[in-house]
Amino acid sequence: MKKNQRTYLLLGLVLTVWGLLGLRIVRTVSPPTGVSRTVADIGEFRPVAIKRPDSFGIVADYRDPFLGTLPRSEVPGKKEAVPKKEALPEKDIRYTGFITENTTGKKIFFLTVDGQQQMLDENGVLGGVRLVSGDAEKIKVRYHGKTKSVPIAQ
Repeated sequence: MKKNQRTYLLLGLVLTVWGLLGLRIVRTVSPPTGVSRTVADIGEFRPVAIKRPDSFGIVADYRDPFLGTLPRSEVPGKKEAVPKKEALPEKDIRYTGFITENTTGKKIFFLTVDGQQQMLDENGVLGGVRLVSGDAEKIKVRYHGKTKSVPIAQ
C-alpha cells in the first residue's frame, strides 16, 4: 500500500469515529421529539417481590460488667387481655335556662338533648340523660354512669 492510501484510509476511519461521537452528543443534548410511549406500549406492571431479610435476636443474659449482677428473669405467664370498653356516642346536651314555680318553689330546667327540647325537674330523664341538680349558671347531668357539668348556653 502506498503512503497516500494509508493516509486516506486512516483519515476516513478518524472521521467516522468523530462523526459517531458527535452524533451521540447531539442526540443526548436534544432527544428526538414525537416519540411517546404509552402504558399500553410498555406492558402490564408487575411489582418486584421484596424479600424480607433474615432477622435475628440477641439474648443478653450475661452478668452486668459494671454492677456485677445478673439480669432479672421474667416469669413467662399468661397475660389476660383487658377488654376495651366501647366508646359510647356523645350526646349533645345544652342548658338553655330555668324557671321557678311560684306556688311550690320547684325549679324546672330547659334542656335540649340531641335537638329535642324539653322541660325537666331534678331527677327527670330525657333520652337516657338524668338531670341530677342545677342552678342559674350550670346543671349536672348523668349519662351512662358519668356525671357531667353543663354551663348555660349564651
